[in-house]
Amino acid sequence: MSKITVTRRENVLVLFHEHAERALAAGATTKGLEQAFAATLQISPSMWSQIKAARPIGDKLARQIEALARKPAGWLDEPRKDAPPSAAETAFLELAATAWRRTNAAGRRALREAVKRVLADAA
Repeated sequence: MSKITVTRRENVLVLFHEHAERALAAGATTKGLEQAFAATLQISPSMWSQIKAARPIGDKLARQIEALARKPAGWLDEPRKDAPPSAAETAFLELAATAWRRTNAAGRRALREAVKRVLADAA
């Protein structure tokens, strides 16, 4: 998977989290948040589901999303360090921290090497 594909997916998820936070703060329920977000981007709920799963966001769709989300052109293409971790990332980090704390130096080396292998495979 290319870096731009991953970056665009991460950034559109940031947009979704912002949308969800605004909606929930305004009193909306969680039901229908995904469909409302898809409608905001003028895509189908099915397309939104595919994007979340693995579908690459092409240039035309990226510019459409940026325009409808009131972001400057190219915003989706820039890595964000301030993006909040997803629930899955948070759960993984907690699991990794627990494993790190419960093991010895050899276990920590093994954890570090496992992560390096995954990163190398993803490159």
